[in-house]
Amino acid sequence: MKVYISLIGDIIHAGHIRLIKEGNKYGDVTIGLLSKDACAELNDIPFIDYNKRKEVIESLTYVKKVVKQDTASYLKNLNSLKPNYVIHGDDWINTFQNKYRDEVINFYKKNKGKLIEIPYSNDVNALKLKESSLENNISSYSRQQMLSHLIKTKKTIRILEAHNPLSALLVEKTSVTINGYNNTFDGFWSSSLTDSTSKGMPDIEAVDTTSRLNTINEIFDVTYKPMIYDGDTGGKPEHFEFTVKALERVGVSAIIIEDKTGLKKNSLFGNKVKQSQETIEKFCHKIKVGKKAQRTNDFLIIARVESLILDKGIEDALKRSKAYLKAGADGIMIHSRKKNPKEIFDFIKKFRKVEKEKVLVVVPTSYNGVKFDKFKELGVNVVIYANHMLRSAYPNMKKVAEQILANGRSEEAEENCLSIKEILELIPGTKW
Repeated sequence: MKVYISLIGDIIHAGHIRLIKEGNKYGDVTIGLLSKDACAELNDIPFIDYNKRKEVIESLTYVKKVVKQDTASYLKNLNSLKPNYVIHGDDWINTFQNKYRDEVINFYKKNKGKLIEIPYSNDVNALKLKESSLENNISSYSRQQMLSHLIKTKKTIRILEAHNPLSALLVEKTSVTINGYNNTFDGFWSSSLTDSTSKGMPDIEAVDTTSRLNTINEIFDVTYKPMIYDGDTGGKPEHFEFTVKALERVGVSAIIIEDKTGLKKNSLFGNKVKQSQETIEKFCHKIKVGKKAQRTNDFLIIARVESLILDKGIEDALKRSKAYLKAGADGIMIHSRKKNPKEIFDFIKKFRKVEKEKVLVVVPTSYNGVKFDKFKELGVNVVIYANHMLRSAYPNMKKVAEQILANGRSEEAEENCLSIKEILELIPGTKW
């Protein structure tokens, strides 16, 4: 008799062993080990590559054979192997994985065999084990590698701004389940705007790299997800070299630099303030200096193109993108201040006709009506929500302060405050 069990196998725990031992009662166990693409469909990204996972699974006593499962769906392997039994925990019944369960059930309506579901054990949770392992053991290099790994695996990821450790913890721990599918943010955006504002400074590159690195280190002390750094213009090429080296050392995964020159002005001002774009030649030189300075292949330098911001049009943006990529940039961030996303969509489509693999980043602050799935459909790799944690926090703090003054007490303000219990649960180590 042949038994089929599907696993990711990133972290092998007691629940997996129970499942495999149960399968062995019915026959020879074949493990369908999920590929990185199949894992991405389940939003559960392995940090160990397929071959190493396979080596571990093959060494288990009750496993007869390991085969690759290229999709979250079992059907391809079921049709090929014709197993007599599929063994799975019953936890997939009420999740988005229910559709894969239905496929297995329908398969056995046409073929001899049976789906056997084992009661799910709450004493083990692979995701929590993985998170705990990362939180306690994450190295700078491991964190840095994570971003490029996520992009390669998931194709499109969500990044949310974090300007201090508390906001970063909220970004990391927030999840929303929709149709049984767990949606989370994949990492942090270190925004120069929110870093400056949180320190009461103007957004003109007034906060130096050393100060920002201190904030990043504080965030990294209590989190494990990767970070993208807002590098503004990158400064002079000679300074940019040292910035890249410093960011690599602490474990930042990527820096985005914009092709403007002179005193930094926020892009969303557009042509209402004096802003000038750097020449292609000079900006390419800066990119080359940065790429030469980096020590790892996983660190990304992404060029932010300001052509649409300055009303120079899509063709200028495409021309610059081509030159920056040729100079060594790992990707392009295209920016727009228009609420209508048409010019962004047009750029993406034209860019993707030529550049199939390079990383493409958008920041939908102005065109905020576009859903994440639309960007995914168009081939965008990184969607950055660039300033929302700070912008949402301060209006609420202002309201609480006014309520306390107006009412002469704090009772009315409580509805706008995080409870003490939630604070205790959010901050690691607070309860003990």
